Amino acid sequence: MIAEALAAPDSTSTVAAWQRELQESFRSPAALAAHLGLEPCPPHVPTAFAFRVPRAFAARMRRGDPADPLLRQVWPAPAETHEASGFGPDPVGDLAAARGDGLLHKYHGRVLLTLTGACAVHCRYCFRRHFPYAGQTASRGAWTRVQEALHADPSIEEVILSGGDPLSLPDARLAAIADDLAAVPHLRRLRIHTRQPVVLPSRVDDALLAWLSRFPLPTSVVLHVNHANEIDAALMAACAALRRTGVHLLNQAVLLRGVNDSVADQTALSVALFDAGVVPYYLHLLDRVRGAAHFHVPEEAATTIMMQMRDRLPGYLVPRLAREDAGAGAKTVIA
Repeated sequence: MIAEALAAPDSTSTVAAWQRELQESFRSPAALAAHLGLEPCPPHVPTAFAFRVPRAFAARMRRGDPADPLLRQVWPAPAETHEASGFGPDPVGDLAAARGDGLLHKYHGRVLLTLTGACAVHCRYCFRRHFPYAGQTASRGAWTRVQEALHADPSIEEVILSGGDPLSLPDARLAAIADDLAAVPHLRRLRIHTRQPVVLPSRVDDALLAWLSRFPLPTSVVLHVNHANEIDAALMAACAALRRTGVHLLNQAVLLRGVNDSVADQTALSVALFDAGVVPYYLHLLDRVRGAAHFHVPEEAATTIMMQMRDRLPGYLVPRLAREDAGAGAKTVIA
């Protein structure tokens, strides 16, 4: 089913609203700076990791403030060019776990499927900013092999759709992928890791909701929200629509210096997430990817933040502080 869907162009020539919005994204720091009234334009550097910010996300940034926490996540600062010991191109061992055709198998019972290298926003701390997507995605010609691999391994109970951002794909393709996954007899759960509804809430449209609603297995959508300022009325409406399909909404944040590295920031984030119907799930220490060392928060400081959060919040609003170590059999929960 999916082999044909991926090999053929979309059956409709209509461009979805979210796709039009994506085409109108800011593609240069200078354009975004001008939009935000940042004059003169803050220092930035051209890098191989391209710049992209949807206008819906930029609308939540504070005008005239170069220290805005949302802006800092996407701004290509000169510090990206600084070499730092222990920061490399593959910080979590993705390539060692690659099984070909977009499959990453790190943990027992779960397999990650890299569907695309495309994202709606290019976060500067991205742990896959150096990932060789060209040879490590479930390409159109590889889907039959992916299906065979999933059917052949009865230990796989959960598939995680990842990328890039899997919601960068059109819904006709995603629906076909979901149909084929539902046919794997030992599969019990589907998980979708995405930042797209956060930075581009229009992505949660009728077509997306339709295939999620009819998918027969329990499904979790793991969002990526790092700061309470990212949660506006549009995102709350998108989350409400997703919940009505029956999916579970979780959040994974990354602890970032100068963005959300205070107990006030983290407390506000957890409260805002729960108000939006999203469970705070993980707070990750920064993956040590080359070009992102300026975002690093030491583990001791992170643990202190977590201890203070427990004094302020009920337990269900406190995420688990964790880090991912290359080659480990599971994430390391720190606090």
